[in-house]
Amino acid sequence: MATKIEVIQGDITKLAVDAIVNAANSSLLGGGGVDGAIHRAAGPELLAECRQLHGCDTGEAKITKGYRLLAKHVIHTVGPIWRGGHNHEPQLLSNCYANSLKLAADHQLLSIAFPAISTGVYGYPIEQATEIAVAEAKHFSQQETSLEEIIFCCFSDADLAVYHQVLAY
Repeated sequence: MATKIEVIQGDITKLAVDAIVNAANSSLLGGGGVDGAIHRAAGPELLAECRQLHGCDTGEAKITKGYRLLAKHVIHTVGPIWRGGHNHEPQLLSNCYANSLKLAADHQLLSIAFPAISTGVYGYPIEQATEIAVAEAKHFSQQETSLEEIIFCCFSDADLAVYHQVLAY
């Protein structure tokens, strides 16, 4: 059975899924945007567990408990900073999605929700980032896996419109 892919608008910290993905910085110790929101919602226990992980390289992913979140787990991935697209940004962003999905499947999770990784302060153009995100989700959804649902959780109307457009073809 293929994994269902859907897009919603909302606050990723309020989703009751097996894992939400944190668009983290390499320290994994919190920051701005979705990273800060997830750390605030999860509570200080998340920061304590993240300290034990000793950071994360760009494109890689690590998993923690969800603590005070409705999500059971947080998968932390470090997206690339946009520098014009000629510094391996597309491959690194693709790796963020692929490694997060693999980690979810390795832990036998059923549902995962992603924010628009790297499109905030890291400056990745939303249209290009969305094409990469959707391509990785579609590729992964064709594999035999525990994952039943991949959700793209958009914060803004504009991002939601881009995801709808990319998922339509």
